[in-house]
Parts: sequence; C-alpha cells; structure tokens
Amino acid sequence: MTTFTTTITAMFTLQQPDPNYVVNAKWKVTGVDGQHTASIDGNTRFDSSQQEGAIVPYADLTEAVVIGWISESDIASAQATVQGQIDSMITPPVSPQNTPLPWSA
Repeated sequence: MTTFTTTITAMFTLQQPDPNYVVNAKWKVTGVDGQHTASIDGNTRFDSSQQEGAIVPYADLTEAVVIGWISESDIASAQATVQGQIDSMITPPVSPQNTPLPWSA
C-alpha cells in the first residue's frame, strides 16, 4: 500500500492585493510503498480574482493551508502518476526484443 505525502517546496508572492500575496506554489507529491519511492512536482498559480474569504497574512500561512488551495484533482492526478511509477518499479514493464530472424542463421 502506497503512502502519499504532499509538500510545498516554494511560494512566489506579489505585494498586491496584500503584502506577500501568494500567486504561485510549487509542490511535490511523494509516494512510498515499502522500499519503493517515487515523486512528481506540481505547480499551482493563484490570482486575486479567485480569492475566497479573508486573505491569510503570509506569516500566518501553514503548509496545510497552502496545500488546501491546490485542487483535489491535481493532487489525485499526481498521486496516480506516482503510483504508476511505483507499480513499474515493483513489476517492471516487459519490453519487446529485436530477435534475429530464424531463417538468417
């Protein structure tokens, strides 16, 4: 069973409409299944026209708050990609081989 974690790796800000208003968050989804680990990076942009509720001062932001701003579908898609990477580690895909023709010995 794979355990997924999402972490924020960077945030970019503008000074409008509030000091240090977050306009972009880079994030990473990591999956661990026993000895197999895989990850993928993501990037989410925000703009003030999408703002819902009060602006949280930058100093009061937590990783959990910022992760909550990322769409669930983006995180689910990243988790599916990571799961695919892990599945390929557990059961490597079979690749066809160029086999010499039997009549050209």
